[in-house]
Amino acid sequence: MDAGLEHVVAAETVTSDVDGDAGRLVLRGHDLDQLAGHTTFEAVTHLLWSGFFDDLPAARDMPAALGAARTQVFAQLPAFPAHLTAVEALRVGLSHIGDGDDLATALRLLAAGPVFTAAAVRRAQGYEPIAPDPTLSHAADFLRMLTGAAPAPSSAAALDAYLITIADHGLNASTFAARVVASTQAGLASAAVAGLSALKGPLHGGAPGPVLDMIDAIGAPANAEAWIDAALARGDRLMGFGHRVYRVRDPRADALKAAIVKLPKTTGRLAFAEAIESAALNKLAARYPTRTLETNVEFYTALLLEALRIPREAFTCVFACGRLAGWIAHAREQLATGRLVRPKSVYVGPEVRVAA
Repeated sequence: MDAGLEHVVAAETVTSDVDGDAGRLVLRGHDLDQLAGHTTFEAVTHLLWSGFFDDLPAARDMPAALGAARTQVFAQLPAFPAHLTAVEALRVGLSHIGDGDDLATALRLLAAGPVFTAAAVRRAQGYEPIAPDPTLSHAADFLRMLTGAAPAPSSAAALDAYLITIADHGLNASTFAARVVASTQAGLASAAVAGLSALKGPLHGGAPGPVLDMIDAIGAPANAEAWIDAALARGDRLMGFGHRVYRVRDPRADALKAAIVKLPKTTGRLAFAEAIESAALNKLAARYPTRTLETNVEFYTALLLEALRIPREAFTCVFACGRLAGWIAHAREQLATGRLVRPKSVYVGPEVRVAA
């Protein structure tokens, strides 16, 4: 038995390959560093969805198709209860899309990510939601709906790189959850809700916010070593370090760091974070010499989303906005197998009692 399923092969996929030993992420035959910062999220979505929808538009037409879907979704924007968090509001919103398995449903689900996230954040701030602009890129329109202002090209490019970086990542917890639900033929929206529900956990997609909490608590580079020593002595986990798959540095961390460097006014914050990163890696290596605990995607995710002025409570939602592309690809791939996911369990309860 393998309780964490690390060594269990549960699916064959054409979407992505995660090489934990080499620190490499491949999306449909393309290394991550060939995509992030070099193409668009719409193009990568087309790449991931190719072969799963017979009516998938050409790559050049994906921005228009996704822009039209954002407009459709906004027209049906639900009234979220005021007490809901951003991720809870997104979960409610996804459930309103409908449980089809077709391309139109897939596009609406992908569009729902930024539309519902931006609306939830603005309502929490006391503002009205902003209607989409279908002529903009997915990333640029997301920032515009969130902030109410047209983003700088560098900001849109940085968010675009982020969405690409986290679009798909093998059979992680949320993707596996999405595939399990898809295997029951419950529909794409149900699979997406399952993925989001898994993603919101702090051991999966909920970590970037606490990275900033850690940086704020440290306060200055000179405090890093003492703060980390105290945290490790308490048995605390250092957020942004270590990964279940990667035995070397997470390649997504470098892709995001490259995107941050291109943003204005981030030099000081980045240098501070690099000092913390260096101290943390040295302390972890000394304390756990037999384990490999390297920087993971959450560390630089936190810095990038902070630089884009996205509220911390929406970080998991922004993660979902990119990962929806992967969840949908995996759901369609699982449906094509026609196989219901039904693993076995080992009973370790009491023996059957025999009557005297």
